[in-house]
Amino acid sequence: MLPIEHADPYLFHITKQGQIYLGDSLEILANRFEDHSVDLIMTSPPFGLVRKKSYGNVDAEDYLEWFRPFAAAFRRVLKENGSLVIDIGGAWVAGQPTRSLYHFKLLIMLCEEFGFHLAQEFYWWNPSKLPTPAEWVTVRRIRVKDAINCIWWLSPSPWPRASNKRVLQPYSSSMKDLLKNGYHAKKRPSGHDISKKFAIDNGAAIPPNLIALANTESNSFYLRYCRERNIKPHPARYPSELPEYFIRMLTDVNDLVIDPFAGSCVTGEVCERIKRRWSCIEVSEEYVQGALGRFARKTETTSESASTKNEDESDYYYKLARPGILWNGIEEPRLASNGGKTRFYAETSTDAASITSLYSEGTQPTNNNHQRTGATLWNEFNEEEQVYAVSEESPQVEDE
Repeated sequence: MLPIEHADPYLFHITKQGQIYLGDSLEILANRFEDHSVDLIMTSPPFGLVRKKSYGNVDAEDYLEWFRPFAAAFRRVLKENGSLVIDIGGAWVAGQPTRSLYHFKLLIMLCEEFGFHLAQEFYWWNPSKLPTPAEWVTVRRIRVKDAINCIWWLSPSPWPRASNKRVLQPYSSSMKDLLKNGYHAKKRPSGHDISKKFAIDNGAAIPPNLIALANTESNSFYLRYCRERNIKPHPARYPSELPEYFIRMLTDVNDLVIDPFAGSCVTGEVCERIKRRWSCIEVSEEYVQGALGRFARKTETTSESASTKNEDESDYYYKLARPGILWNGIEEPRLASNGGKTRFYAETSTDAASITSLYSEGTQPTNNNHQRTGATLWNEFNEEEQVYAVSEESPQVEDE
């Protein structure tokens, strides 16, 4: 049941700044939004994953055909100087350690078929991402952890409204030292001419197109609201700072922002807080029932994460190790000639030569011919003895 009765059969909930629509996005966009009326579409559509998710997603192979009617609808409702921001994760090809190109093909389709311009690509680095898919990352050790989502910022125009002054970051310690001690203007080896203007203190730094943001929500008001009412929370929520970054940079107060794949209405919650008009559209009634929790308390002017920060500047940053910290010499086990196609568990040994011999001869390690010594290299789950498993066939691997 709808929480209150409305004349509009799609309208599920109304707030001071916006509304939640329950129903099919294409139908609602066609019947409720005029041409060139929207300033920003901020959304995270279902990803084109191999494994089906509870919130519904399309196979990567069918993704472009599925997305085409949405692209046409987005192009129609967006203002010429408006923006379309899509948070989209990658996917693995079923049964092999290679990546799908579906999200790159989506970007090309939006530009070449629907007339969008790529204003800039962003990358959301989530430090809390798990090392998946486990088969390639933690078992065979032939790929590294996939920890980013792509974010495509597009516009019908090459000149969408935007200001990076809205999303500045604190100066780094090294930049503060440079401003304090002075800088000698000179040309870098790359050819870039660094002028005296580089040493002007503008109060803050222009951010890169890498957004570092952990997604570790575990006890928010939204989750408590759902738990208390036995409502299943949406399983794929982006943190509120992600849409807020683009909403601040690309819109003014009272501009209209819509999210056609709203889920738990994070976008709407941000817009309500920073005074943008908004519309969230979601096809699942259970998810919009939970989304009501985002509007069940007094709206604050700052995000939940920002309001809990203390004065320790270390809380403002994530650390990312530079390459080479653990590199030590050149004696390492030889790479498997078949690229890891054969599955087995391998470990390091203090005798690097013996390991190299096993690999070069194509011998699969067993508990009999490979003594456990030294730290684990290939198998992180080494609490107890286990038989080395060998399989010539690549299994079906779950992506995120």
